Amino acid sequence: MANLVLSECGIRPLPRIYTTPRSTSLSYNKPTYFKFRQSPSSKTSSSLKFGLNSRNWALNVTTPLTTVDSSSLPIEEEEPQTQRFDPGAPPPFNLADIRAAIPKHCWVKNPWKSMSYVVRDVAIVFALAAGAAYLNNWIVWPLYWFAQGTMFWALFVLGHDCGHGSFSNDPRLNSVVGHLLHSSILVPYHGWRISHRTHHQNHGHVENDESWHPMSEKIYKSLDKPTKFFRFTLPLVMLAYPFYLWARSPGKKGSHYHPDSDLFLPKERNDVLTSTACWTAMAALLVCLNFVMGPMQMLKLYVVPYWINVMWLDFVTYLHHHGHEDKLPWYRGKEWSYLRGGLTTLDRDYGVINNIHHDIGTHVIHHLFPQIPHYHLVEATEAAKPVLGKYYREPDKSGPLPLHLLGILAKSIKEDHFVSDEGDVVYYEADPNLYGEVKVTAN
Repeated sequence: MANLVLSECGIRPLPRIYTTPRSTSLSYNKPTYFKFRQSPSSKTSSSLKFGLNSRNWALNVTTPLTTVDSSSLPIEEEEPQTQRFDPGAPPPFNLADIRAAIPKHCWVKNPWKSMSYVVRDVAIVFALAAGAAYLNNWIVWPLYWFAQGTMFWALFVLGHDCGHGSFSNDPRLNSVVGHLLHSSILVPYHGWRISHRTHHQNHGHVENDESWHPMSEKIYKSLDKPTKFFRFTLPLVMLAYPFYLWARSPGKKGSHYHPDSDLFLPKERNDVLTSTACWTAMAALLVCLNFVMGPMQMLKLYVVPYWINVMWLDFVTYLHHHGHEDKLPWYRGKEWSYLRGGLTTLDRDYGVINNIHHDIGTHVIHHLFPQIPHYHLVEATEAAKPVLGKYYREPDKSGPLPLHLLGILAKSIKEDHFVSDEGDVVYYEADPNLYGEVKVTAN
């Protein structure tokens, strides 16, 4: 009775009520409405008292003359589910596509500009040593060790450019500068250059890669406990480089100092001997300086910075190939290609250190095109990003010092131990028993 009103003449129906459709997706020829109307045959009923007229209060519903076939209505298409990106899938572009995106001037090598970086870094090295020796203060020494160790690492990077030929187009200039820089920090230039070339030519290949490549499960299980402890314990693993130069990685034989090593071809024998001779000369010079200055002074001026340099080298080069939040693939057999291997490398941001170590953290484009000089790597990377798409992994932004990378390093060392002996696309696996089994007991 909510639709009736009380008046002097009795109970009367409300006016017609027209309803507006709630959805605009349906269309009717005539709107649906409800109305009360009196039946034509209705008469006054004696059953109603108090002077009320008898009426038929039946509810009459007017329906649309036509109905809409639901099959004719438009169907909303479901949005396709976003597919998870597979970093191991072959990329939809090739090396030529990336090369074409990089500006032509990025390929130009300027030997004068390269030499200016050498002069700058060598001057800083001597200035730091002179200042620390003059002050000879134990507050100053730790600062000197970090700064000088970082500069030794910067010298390595410039020698690294010489080894790639990105320093200049003159092989003799590259060789002379490379020997001077690398010998000063006890690296055999040609021995390293040749093995590093092997690394670039086979990056991402489980068996053929040369540096920081994964061990197969079989090789991993063959290691004794001291070797595992050294390789997967911080900070010991960050001191590995000199040992790698002497004896390479587990599962590989030879030495960077020996011309008959598996690393080298017979025609490279003289190059290896030359570099080993330069290394020996530098070692002899350090022994002489030890007698002149005394062991303690040499320890403070050279030995400690040398090991800081080694830690920088291992820290940076390890994180070029490990530690992404998603596991990245390693390849074997027909699944491996130069491009797919190179795309598994990572760029890293080192804050203020970027400029000091010559943007070596801009590593993806360097791995694909090592002939690009370091001072063009950032621009070349920006130009290549649209082509690389999701195959380029944007590095986390660093503060002034790359402290954020320490946690990434620790996590990777703890989880990335070996890869399966089988399969052409494999990912790192962890040894749950490496650091001792965790026993769970029920209460």
